[in-house]
Amino acid sequence: QVQLVESGGGLVQAGGSLRLSCAASGRIFRNYAMGWFRQAPGKEREFVAAINWNGYSTKYADSVEGRFTISRDNAKNTVYLQMNSLKPEDTAVYYCATGRDSGWQLLLRSEYDYRGQGTQVTVSS
Repeated sequence: QVQLVESGGGLVQAGGSLRLSCAASGRIFRNYAMGWFRQAPGKEREFVAAINWNGYSTKYADSVEGRFTISRDNAKNTVYLQMNSLKPEDTAVYYCATGRDSGWQLLLRSEYDYRGQGTQVTVSS
């Protein structure tokens, strides 16, 4: 059974930073792409960032490009999302998800196999 557990969310002022982590178990983590999604109240879940199996290729939503960085440590079965220059519009529940293969292309279309329970990120103005 695949488990994804996010951590690192919290309350931060605009312009601040947070680092989210997602610990994975129950699957050969290094074989699959990983992604981050978010959902704000009253809005649909949206793609944030994705990384391929070996970390050499990444993709970002236009809204976070240049501010967020996705990375992974396959030895620790963990994927990270470093979020800098946070804005109030970044407020949402953030979820990590496992890709269906080694590349991030399907994640870009919100196609994934498993996702975690999410961690709340709140950015105050």
